Amino acid sequence: MEGRDRASSCTMSVTSGMTGPSLTQEILGHLGLANKTAAWGTLGTLRTFLSFSVDKDVQRLLRAIAGQGVDQTTIVEVLTNRSREQRQLISRAFQERTQQDLLKSLQAALSGNLERVVVALMQPAARLDAQELRAALKGSSSPEDVAVEILATRAPPRLRECLAVYKHDFQVEAEEDMRSETSGILQDLLLALAKGDRDSYSGIIDYNLEEQDVQALRQAEEPGTEGAWVLILTQRNPEHLVRVFGQYQRCTGQQLEEAVQNRFHGDAQVALLSLASVIRNTPRYFAAKLYQALQETEPNDQVLTRILISRSETDLLSIRAEFKKKFGKSLYSSVQDGVKGDCRSALLALCRAEDI
Repeated sequence: MEGRDRASSCTMSVTSGMTGPSLTQEILGHLGLANKTAAWGTLGTLRTFLSFSVDKDVQRLLRAIAGQGVDQTTIVEVLTNRSREQRQLISRAFQERTQQDLLKSLQAALSGNLERVVVALMQPAARLDAQELRAALKGSSSPEDVAVEILATRAPPRLRECLAVYKHDFQVEAEEDMRSETSGILQDLLLALAKGDRDSYSGIIDYNLEEQDVQALRQAEEPGTEGAWVLILTQRNPEHLVRVFGQYQRCTGQQLEEAVQNRFHGDAQVALLSLASVIRNTPRYFAAKLYQALQETEPNDQVLTRILISRSETDLLSIRAEFKKKFGKSLYSSVQDGVKGDCRSALLALCRAEDI
């Protein structure tokens, strides 16, 4: 009876004590146009180059590669000012006109971290994701970091393409590698994310499901009940889950992340905390990862490259804003001060501009 009263009081707090976005924000959030980049522009820093001429770009790159001394400035200028689709057109045209593979020509002309950045720029998005996922699963002591990043932040069509490329390139299903390289809750979580079964937001708030999920998480405290966490965090849409997180805190007096820290350990805890961060605010999640990469003794160029390239046409402007808000310094200045060597110019070009 006492449990029922507590659940009832939690339900009442959803409807009468709810704090959240303003009415204006709610209305704007439900407008279909809000997610259409054609109407509002893109939140990426890298956009389709309007004066694009594939022939001119092929000639510029050919001169930069084959001339006296490699012209790194021109290579970076061209590749970081073209969309991924345009870069693929350049690659095909280069092959047709010169009978040479542009990627191999660039690899022969460049070296070090700049070569790695340029190779990543020239890869199709799904192939780059598949390579990063494979490296995390097969060659990393902590696969949960990159695996959750890719599986939880890619749109469903891109995730499906990534998994198809993974199978084609490595002759094995990504899920098979997840089963062989991970175990326990981490394995369950990655396999569930790989299915891409997360609900889409309909614009209708389901208060009953919200309350059911809060109670299910509260009750999943005994060994063998971890499946509730995996199911809810991988299948519900982010808008619903943010409400669940808020209601969970009102009912229990602790944030959901605190419960994860108390309930789980090791790689499962890290993965669940990362997933919760993605759900709460994806740009802030990436801003924190970029900050951590820059704080290492030697900045982690692989992390910086993966995130800046993968988000450059998606939401890097939002990530920049979250970075400045959270850490008090712009992402551009942080990269400029922290990264040394020839790849810095390419990373700064992707970042695009200072945030005052």
